[in-house]
Amino acid sequence: MTPLTRAEALTIMRQEISRIAPDADVDAVPTDAPFREVLELDSLDFLNLVEVLIERTGARIDEEDYASLRTLSGSADFLVARTADRAAAP
Repeated sequence: MTPLTRAEALTIMRQEISRIAPDADVDAVPTDAPFREVLELDSLDFLNLVEVLIERTGARIDEEDYASLRTLSGSADFLVARTADRAAAP
């Protein structure tokens, strides 16, 4: 699988948050805002999001990585880096 671009990673984040919280206006969330708080996602919603991101991107996301997934921008950067790492691994 090829590494994600930042635009692809942002699109995936918005799509998957919209699936988990269909009433949430993800497009209105600034990319540097803490989306969990803005959209009032609970812990279960967040864990569901992490699971879907792992399945969809193939990126490894551990509990210690959750802090990198606070904002849409940070999440996109994390997914880009993690998919690049995966693509570079033998």
